[in-house]
Amino acid sequence: MVVNFQELARPYKNEFSEQDIQHYIEVFKKFDKDGNGSIDVQELESITSDLGEKIPHVELQAQINEVDHDGNGAIEFGEFLEVIKHLKKGKHSAFSQHVVTRLATATGTHSFSEEEKVSFAEHMNSVLSGDAVADARLPINPNNMDLFEKVKDGILLCKLINYAVPDTIDERALNTKTGMNKYQMTENGNIVVNSAKAIGCSVVNIGANDINAGTEHLILGLVWQILRIGLLSQISLAHHPELFRLLEPGESIEDLLKLPAEQILLRWFNYHLKKAGHSRKVTNFSGDIKDSECYTILLNQLAPAQCDKSPLETSDPQERAKRLLDQAEKINCRKFVKPNDIVKGNPKLNLAFVANLFNTIPGLEPLTEEEKAGLDAFLFNSEGTREARCFALWINSLGIDPFVNNLFQDLRDGLVILRVLDKINPGCVDWKKVNEKVPMIKFKQVENCNYAVNIAKDMKFSLVGIGGTDIHDGNQTLTLALVWQMMRYNVMSILKSLSNRTGRDITDSELVKMANDRVKTSGKNSRMESFQDKSLTDSIFFLDLLNSIRNCVDYNLVHRGSISEEEKLLNAKYTISITRKLGGCIFLLPEDIVEVKSKMILTLIASILSVAQQQQH
Repeated sequence: MVVNFQELARPYKNEFSEQDIQHYIEVFKKFDKDGNGSIDVQELESITSDLGEKIPHVELQAQINEVDHDGNGAIEFGEFLEVIKHLKKGKHSAFSQHVVTRLATATGTHSFSEEEKVSFAEHMNSVLSGDAVADARLPINPNNMDLFEKVKDGILLCKLINYAVPDTIDERALNTKTGMNKYQMTENGNIVVNSAKAIGCSVVNIGANDINAGTEHLILGLVWQILRIGLLSQISLAHHPELFRLLEPGESIEDLLKLPAEQILLRWFNYHLKKAGHSRKVTNFSGDIKDSECYTILLNQLAPAQCDKSPLETSDPQERAKRLLDQAEKINCRKFVKPNDIVKGNPKLNLAFVANLFNTIPGLEPLTEEEKAGLDAFLFNSEGTREARCFALWINSLGIDPFVNNLFQDLRDGLVILRVLDKINPGCVDWKKVNEKVPMIKFKQVENCNYAVNIAKDMKFSLVGIGGTDIHDGNQTLTLALVWQMMRYNVMSILKSLSNRTGRDITDSELVKMANDRVKTSGKNSRMESFQDKSLTDSIFFLDLLNSIRNCVDYNLVHRGSISEEEKLLNAKYTISITRKLGGCIFLLPEDIVEVKSKMILTLIASILSVAQQQQH
């Protein structure tokens, strides 16, 4: 029997993309063993058995009957698409839960949250509108698959990154015209992925091709990470010194600094509940907020003149959540969640809702001048350096678990360092010698740190005067020295591999020569003497090096001659974004280029040369 799948799919053209429909046809055919255009109970039994499930015949028939709208005892392709349509809207049946999702996983596809898709689309419409380039792609229809189509060329994701962390991307480097070709879309996708890494997103499993293809679960995961970073970036003592008020008895400021932003946010929530005389505490952004009670108390405590406790007058969870959001609207905080998201306890959307509340109305008393002076001195000594930020981002880009928030605190048990060493030099760690069970006592942590230092010495790192106790104690200078050498080893190993070199490592002087030779061969006159060369401050050499790979630099945008500090920064920003556009993964800041920070300059040169080698393969 010949089945016209495309004709049966016609009513769903606005629900699914052509790529989606083609995939669902392939999935349906896996069910339809005899190829007659329908799925009967015997075929369903065969599929579930293949997936390791033994479900009684009667139950399987009941699952079919639940979605069999024409009552013929089998599921046709149109009914199959209807199941998936409802699944994406959060409406589950036994058939969809036990079979469709499992088969999708087995065939390499992934489900996603309809609620999150709607929330993210609405947020992007709200914060990105008013930008001429973004407006050409807005609004996103939150009620269908429009989000995944609209982000394919990378523009909206780049705009979202710059909204979350301003000035991350120099938008002069973007391809912005509508109707781009695949090559231009890939360049924008490279900027998205490499810029996302640079702000702290974990993008180990996503590339430009996934963005260009509109791969649903990967795009939603990336959008969430970007939103989360933007929402939580202000939740720190540096931005809000009044968070000092959240210290509990016996705690030091250092203890508070160790907490991730989500934990600080929960502590802030509970601080206000306690001030309101409320007996409950929240420990998560899901189950503890489902009944809207704590939310109601929080809003009333933050804005008593606008938000009352009337939502508590009803016991119906949906109605209470609706009334709660009506209260939130009075203070312009009705964002990210709908009543059902509260009642279901969606952890991502509720985290976003609470973070937005904090960013809008923190409600904490300002510090006295004496308190502020003491805190400022502490923060000055503890916030680390741009180097530390760069190294932490590099570690996170490797997909190392756990995520590194504070370089000096999060490396103290030695586990992260050992995992990084094993990543950049596979097999160098004998995991039988490692203490992995956490939490672990100090002695075990120092053991790990000592082992890491010994491995690093075997890799010819220069570690004179550095011991495991220095890493465990969070010694900033010595920790930076070790991590820098790990990063340098990784960067140079990649370049060495791409250059098809064996034997000895590439030296700094060879790296300088390789860069100069490329620029000279391309017909440009700029050159560098070393990684400390002050002439590099204007970025001209880096732009010439990038242009030697491909004519990618618009020199009309480049400032030359005797230029100001501001113009140097503009050149540096352009350099960074062009490097990412070509596929380079870098973590330095424009200031690192302008100030000619030699370590960061080395990573930039090595990254650009690695891109050049990749383009030749």
